[in-house]
Amino acid sequence: MPTKTYDAIVVGSGITGGWAAKELTEKGLDALVLEAGRPVSPEKDYVEHVPPWEKRFRGMGERKQVGIEQSVQEKCTGMDEWNSKFFVNDKENPYTMDPDKPFLWIRGRQVGGRSIIWGRQTYRWSDLDFEANLRENVGVDWPIRYQDIAPWYDYVEDFVGISGQAEGLPQLPDSKFLPPMEMSCAELVVKDAVAKYFPGERVLTIGRCAILTQAHKGRAACHYCGPCARGCITRSYFSSLNSTLPAAQATGKLTLRPYSVVHSLIFDPKSRKVSGVRVIDGQTHQAIEFRGRVLFLCASALESARILLNSTSTEFPNGLGNSSGELGHNLMDHCMGGGAGGRIPGSEDRTTLGNRPNGIYVPRFRNVKQKHPSFVRGYGFQGGGWRQTWARGMDMPGFGAEFKQKLKSPGPWNFTFYGFGECLPNHENFIELDKTKVDAWGVPVLKIHAQWRDNERALLKDMSITAAEMLSAAGAHEIEPFVEDNAPGLTIHEMGTARMGRDPKISVLNAHNQAHDAKNLFVTDGACMASSSCVNPSLTYMALTARACDYAVNQMKRGEL
Repeated sequence: MPTKTYDAIVVGSGITGGWAAKELTEKGLDALVLEAGRPVSPEKDYVEHVPPWEKRFRGMGERKQVGIEQSVQEKCTGMDEWNSKFFVNDKENPYTMDPDKPFLWIRGRQVGGRSIIWGRQTYRWSDLDFEANLRENVGVDWPIRYQDIAPWYDYVEDFVGISGQAEGLPQLPDSKFLPPMEMSCAELVVKDAVAKYFPGERVLTIGRCAILTQAHKGRAACHYCGPCARGCITRSYFSSLNSTLPAAQATGKLTLRPYSVVHSLIFDPKSRKVSGVRVIDGQTHQAIEFRGRVLFLCASALESARILLNSTSTEFPNGLGNSSGELGHNLMDHCMGGGAGGRIPGSEDRTTLGNRPNGIYVPRFRNVKQKHPSFVRGYGFQGGGWRQTWARGMDMPGFGAEFKQKLKSPGPWNFTFYGFGECLPNHENFIELDKTKVDAWGVPVLKIHAQWRDNERALLKDMSITAAEMLSAAGAHEIEPFVEDNAPGLTIHEMGTARMGRDPKISVLNAHNQAHDAKNLFVTDGACMASSSCVNPSLTYMALTARACDYAVNQMKRGEL
């Protein structure tokens, strides 16, 4: 059994785990990072430049096998034969849910976690978000405001590298940007129409993303090959595997242990602190314990809450940190799938070069200046305009020389708005341990209870209306509004299961992501969120993690941890 006591233990090696590893080691701490999955070698595992004819199933995967082993993961549109290895085996990692309330839990268990396959959209929150719960008496008030996290947004952005365009919008604060990616001509047409017909209300801008448009911190600029979810050998997009973990390793203070499935945390009733971690070796199934002075849970919103729920003791029979009864509750994800598509006439003499790994963004405009009568909060649009290529042939009838000749010429310009809306915190959206079922390592699985409610459904409906309005203003043809019925979880922005708050009676964590019930325990992944905003949350997770690490180290130096 290991006898060493580490200064810090970090559970998880993804977006937040990588940041915790970097910050803690660079501040002089000897840190152990526990990752449930396998190590990843970019030289072997990144296959973004492998053409489909070199894949056995031409990129589609062996459907029968995928249906058996990855029946949930395959619902993610980004999963294919190239990168299915970065998604979990659902047979080994099961969970349960209410039969009439599906939840799609998309996961990645490897060094780097889901940071290898994330969408890389990076947006700051504003006080419109941090004050929303208080303003509307929903959930609990955030214990922080924008001014508390703004310096940490600056800090992480300087390291990550965010490309984008400053717009000066109060509801979407500008980041420290690298040069923006260019818009297509169809996008510029729609952008101009939005500015003309919805002045002072709606703005269409280029997406803000963690992909480099110029060399940055020793990483190369993106060369627009396109299939980012298969890996990035040039390290042009941000992931913990190519950025924060190497920085932590460079300190000589990092111990990274893959195949380490965390079972539970060890609570010392005398010190009222977490003293260590119980681990199941992913290969041998041997039980191991590791000791640490401070612990950061960065395993993802559901996994971190699962670990805490499984960490029972005389003091915490319902899970460590659960004196409030809120642990596992208030599960949120972004409701997505309302929007519209259409064809943009003109520009037949123009096309695009390369595969820009980014789209457009329309920041939230509902309930910003005027209150909407049908719902609270709001949504933003992602999407873009592109010209159809030869790939449209998959859905066209025909074959032979004439068919091939037709595909040599580009098709029409298409444009799609795709909405992402805020989910309200609700105590009845929750997770619990299903003690009748265990995973491949004997750890009790989660039972997930979650559904969209009236406010989310109203947002989805309004998305389709306003998206069609903007396309109509741009003179689009064949406009088709849509409202998709996507289950919670599919957006892969799950959050809220161990929320921050001021009052220990109704929250799990304080303003520094520190557990009310164990002061050397910090949770900095999506579990900590008190609300969901409508923008992608990863940048906020990173900023909160860096901020919490700074606080924890200062507390340790003062002898208070």
